[in-house]
Parts: sequence; C-alpha cells; structure tokens
Amino acid sequence: MKILVIEDDRMTGNYVAEGLREEGHTVDLMTDGKDALLQASTTNYDILIVDRMLPGLDGVSVVKTMRGAKNQTPVLFLTSLGGVDDRIEGLNAGGDDYLVKPFAFGELSARVAALARRPRGTQDEIVLRAGDLEMDLVRRKVTRAGMLIDLLPREFALLEHLLRRKGRVQTRTMLLEAVWDISFDPQTNVVETHISRLRAKIDKPFDVELIKTVRGAGYRIEE
Repeated sequence: MKILVIEDDRMTGNYVAEGLREEGHTVDLMTDGKDALLQASTTNYDILIVDRMLPGLDGVSVVKTMRGAKNQTPVLFLTSLGGVDDRIEGLNAGGDDYLVKPFAFGELSARVAALARRPRGTQDEIVLRAGDLEMDLVRRKVTRAGMLIDLLPREFALLEHLLRRKGRVQTRTMLLEAVWDISFDPQTNVVETHISRLRAKIDKPFDVELIKTVRGAGYRIEE
C-alpha cells in the first residue's frame, strides 16, 4: 500500500515509516500539517497515519478539511492525546481509528491492515464506475460502453470489490477474504481463474484493459 505518515516527531515518524517499509509498503513522511494536507489532496494514498499535534495545521483540522473535500482515504490517528473526549473528537472529525502513544508497532500494523480491508467510499452507492464500465448494485446489472455484460454471482462480487477500491492494489489474500470469506490460503488458483473469466467478459471485447495485474502484488481496477 501507499501510506502517508504525518508526524512532527522525527524519531516516531522514522520508526513508523521504516517499520511499514519493511512490510513492503511505500511510505511518505511529512511533519507539517499544511504541507501534509496539500500532499494528501494531490496524491492517491491508501492509508493516512496522522498525529494530532502538528505545526502549521493540527491533525484534526487536516482530517476535517479532507472529509469536507470528499476525500475518503482511511485515517488512523496516532497521538498522545488519549482521553475519551480526545478519541471522540478525532473520530467525529473523520478518523477511522485511533491509537494512543506509546504503542506497539505490531498493533499499529494490524490496525493498518484492518483499515485496508474496509470497503472504501460510502456503502450506499448504487452505481460504481471505472471508465466506460458501470455496475448498478440495485438492478445487479453491469454494462460497458452501453453493452450488457452477464456475470455469475462470484464474478459480480469480485468486480464490485475491485471497483469499490478503484486504483488500489488488492492482493490475493485480500480477495480471498473479501470475496470467498477464506482467511487462509487454500492452495488453489480460484482467484486467478475468476480474474481470467472476468477479464474475458469486461476487457477482452474492448480496446482498453481495466483490470491490471501488478506483478508480485495483486490486481487493481484502473481509475
């Protein structure tokens, strides 16, 4: 995943960033709230990890401004402000999770992974789109360039999962958990088989390929 860490304490910020990089993530680290808000508004991140007490603009204001601009990137507050009222304020501002310092990196990593598994965007969307592809969730209808595409239930679920996370890489493990409710590796090619079938229906008849393979990582639907 691509993660932005917003933390003005260099020691803490470097510790978090290096730990996440060791897990294979791409991490940017910023120390100023105003600069970080601009960065988060112009770059596509999967997760933001935000301290509350920041120079320039405090973390709560950063998140409030993002949410006001319809930016729904998941946010984990990482802060020393651990009172009940502090937690409530952070979550009401638009935070998705709240972790108090001092913290164990293992817990932070687990919370980041949990946020990544959550569907992105509002759950009451009825039409999902990518390019000329449209998925109507109410009528259970998929079209591309106006052409009706007939999908089996599992193919529909797989496409919906990818569309809700448009532009974000989904690993084989994420897909197994979300689409098949399998939390272990069954040592089968069920994901690859369904991706292949889905491509044959929504990509092969058209000029532009929407489902991309990210070598060594997983799959994503293009923005």
